[in-house]
Amino acid sequence: MDPHLLQSVLDAVSLPALAVGPDEKIAAANADALSLLGQGIVTRNYVTMLRQPMLLDSIESTLRDTSPRETRYLGHDGDHDTTYRVTCRAAGDSGCVIVCFDDVTALEQASQMRRDFVANVSHELRTPLTALMGFIETLQGPARDDTAAQTRFLGIMQSEAARMNRLVGDLLSLSRVESDQRVRPTTQISLLDVLSSTVHALQPVAQKAKVTLVFDPPDHVPTMIADADQLRQVFTNLIENAIKYGGEDNTVQVTLAAADRDPALRAAGVRVDVTDHGPGIDPAHLPRLTERFYRIDNHRSREMGGTGLGLAIVKHIIHRHRGRMRVTSDLGQGATFSVILPLVP
Repeated sequence: MDPHLLQSVLDAVSLPALAVGPDEKIAAANADALSLLGQGIVTRNYVTMLRQPMLLDSIESTLRDTSPRETRYLGHDGDHDTTYRVTCRAAGDSGCVIVCFDDVTALEQASQMRRDFVANVSHELRTPLTALMGFIETLQGPARDDTAAQTRFLGIMQSEAARMNRLVGDLLSLSRVESDQRVRPTTQISLLDVLSSTVHALQPVAQKAKVTLVFDPPDHVPTMIADADQLRQVFTNLIENAIKYGGEDNTVQVTLAAADRDPALRAAGVRVDVTDHGPGIDPAHLPRLTERFYRIDNHRSREMGGTGLGLAIVKHIIHRHRGRMRVTSDLGQGATFSVILPLVP
């Protein structure tokens, strides 16, 4: 094949693409392929340039019998591992093989996330189910006539069933907020009213936990376009977490302030800070707090009724509102969860 024509064909391909000639040398490559594989690959033997065995086997086999093949190529873009789906096709009777690289990293990551999610849900449900089955078996057998044991076991079974119910509820909530994430809210609301009612509703929870819940509302905050129910869910989650993990005889402070220009948004915004004065969070955990089922202390979180999905739900709701969430903490100094929302005219 004419080298100029071959190069023109490859330049027209929107993916990284190269041609391997019958002499096993790379005859041509487009700019994307040079960026991916290196600037000096043309005229070099494909074996020394591509190296990965599965890819080499596919090219060799297509050179030999002209049958199309598909394989994988693993790369690295400097920050993350990347995965490419590679197709090898014979170019007519020229003896050349056209090799195209399609970046499927995002698809691979999404697939892995789905697998991890299913595995995590299965694990979270299996533990209480196993406990329930064990207690049922005991109540049907050795504890059949033991009234005290029945009372104790039924209490534990109720707790485990409630835990499963919370998990299913959070899974449904997560599904709803994910499906709504690209739909902008359209209702004009008063964030001050939403936050005030949330704090008022959680005062009994704070009193029971021997925590002082403080909210000193500002005189005025502009109204905004938002989903009041979803924001109430956000603030309920953050304040409940602060009450639970701040510890007894501590104070949880909630503050609300509006600014003509918030640095995080580079526009007018409103900021809600929920601060506890508990043991704080190790900075190593901060980047992963909003991951599904991520817990700093698995046992303690389950003891307090946590499902590991609360902050993931919070993150999706804030994204729907085009806002930001910031977490600052030092061990022994408590933690502050900040929600920053835009004030849309």
